[in-house]
Amino acid sequence: MDTAIDTVKRYHHAWTSGDIDAAMSIVADDITCRAPGVDLDGKDAYRQFIGGFAPRLTGIGEIAEFVDGDRVALFYYPQTAATAITPAAELLTVADGKITESVLIFDRLSYGPPAQA
Repeated sequence: MDTAIDTVKRYHHAWTSGDIDAAMSIVADDITCRAPGVDLDGKDAYRQFIGGFAPRLTGIGEIAEFVDGDRVALFYYPQTAATAITPAAELLTVADGKITESVLIFDRLSYGPPAQA
């Protein structure tokens, strides 16, 4: 069985590469996610949230990862047309090879439409 960091890395690579189906295969049916402005419960709501953002990615800049047993914290730069330097942090909890909880921190306003010249 994979370690928590192995599971999280597979999930993170899948969604940031646009493979939402692969990412969701690693997510528990009863996942909870706390993100700026929204609390999500269940895989369907989480899929819609991640699936709505993933196509906007133009790249990903990894910063750091920390592991504490079954919890993994990731720090990264989700790069879009609007920003390439706004950091995001995510604390993911893994149980039985599935991600059961995500606490996601980012500046929502930085991912709005790019400023018009």
